[in-house]
Amino acid sequence: MDLALWIVAGILAAVHLGTGIMKLAYTRETLHAQMPWVDDFSAATVKLVGAAEVLGAVGLIVPEATGIAEILTPIAATCLAALQVGAVTVHLRRHETENLGLNVFLFLAAAFVALGRLAGWGS
Repeated sequence: MDLALWIVAGILAAVHLGTGIMKLAYTRETLHAQMPWVDDFSAATVKLVGAAEVLGAVGLIVPEATGIAEILTPIAATCLAALQVGAVTVHLRRHETENLGLNVFLFLAAAFVALGRLAGWGS
């Protein structure tokens, strides 16, 4: 089960690191082409979401890999799951249903990592 948790955490970390860096590096106007939802939020809010994604990605991997403050891994996974609940809410409100499957998958994957690490499935 530990291998499955690492694989899922790695996929989650890669996705959130990539999208988080995009949100931090690009302007709202540039992001609009791929993420039209940014029009509903201030530039600061978009940057905050990007920072949360980057920190969540780091939190999924580093504590568990180093054995230092391992409780941060399920906390990071839970926060990323909550972020996906927000994403689903925004997309539903905007009637953007084409990516909801991805958001639900990311939510379920984050929940799996959170529960798995809390329950000690990888021990």
